[in-house]
Amino acid sequence: MNTDLRLHSPAAERNREPIAAALSRLLPAQGLALEIASGTGQHAAYLQAALPGWRWQPSDGDVRSLASISAWCVGCANVLPPLHLDVLADARGDARADACADAWAGVPARVDAVYCANLLHIAPWAACAALMRGAARHLTAPGLLLLYGPFVVDGEATAPSNVNFDADLRARDAAWGLRRLADVVEQAAAVGLQLRERVTMPANNLLLVFDRGRATASLASADQR
Repeated sequence: MNTDLRLHSPAAERNREPIAAALSRLLPAQGLALEIASGTGQHAAYLQAALPGWRWQPSDGDVRSLASISAWCVGCANVLPPLHLDVLADARGDARADACADAWAGVPARVDAVYCANLLHIAPWAACAALMRGAARHLTAPGLLLLYGPFVVDGEATAPSNVNFDADLRARDAAWGLRRLADVVEQAAAVGLQLRERVTMPANNLLLVFDRGRATASLASADQR
């Protein structure tokens, strides 16, 4: 793969180390991770090295990103070929959704973690529910959903940089914008995922950690027997 195909995200370069440190603490020593909206592929390449016991399944809804992901991950033995995964196909309810009735068809039946960085604020709100549904279908009983990005938290001041970022996003697309943490948690709860931990990250970002909780984990374990 020609490395000239690599796209570059300065934000991915800046945040990869703190994200890797957080994931190293939160995740067990080994497993299979599904990355949603891998974008350039920089996180996939870096995190598979930082978490050597993990296999990494990158994916993206934009087919143009797949070549960049593959180029960044040349020689990464722990990275699987990237998948074209459009989480919104579940939510559209139109002819295209019918054409890809199972947008997650290529995803491994069970993954130990679902990781998604900087998607929800640059996608329609329906992407949140679709992401939660897919994660709930594919996560193992003890698996974690990890969402990274800027959020609006009720009762807490929003950093001026995030206020400006939100205004810029909404000017570019009325369907975009920073999401309320409470709304994201509500969407997760609808499919049996509970917020286990909220990690404060650099540059006014958060890492949200969801799991099934004891009751739903027990039910999921029983379903898999």
